[in-house]
Amino acid sequence: MVLLENDSFLTELTRLFQKCRTSGSVVITLKKYDGRTKPVPRKGHSETFEPADNKCLLRATDGKKKISTVVSFCTPAAFTYAYSNLLRAHMDGLKKKDKKSKSKKTKATQ
Repeated sequence: MVLLENDSFLTELTRLFQKCRTSGSVVITLKKYDGRTKPVPRKGHSETFEPADNKCLLRATDGKKKISTVVSFCTPAAFTYAYSNLLRAHMDGLKKKDKKSKSKKTKATQ
């Protein structure tokens, strides 16, 4: 997995989306990151570890290529804005839900 800077992560994510436009998918995960690089020790061997600030780890993969970045809480809103625009631009392959079949199921169960 390649850890990238925020701007280069966005450009690589754009390339992943373009590569998977016709077939395939891109999986994006987001999780809290406390800065640890080693696993948490077992009970009785605990060391105190205080994270410096709140961070998020963003990962993206197409099954073959994996990229990731760490976003700090104090990062300007420019990254969040660019990331949300990128997701909006490339989420056009989603299927719409059929409201009629949902309403028929609820009427049948009543």
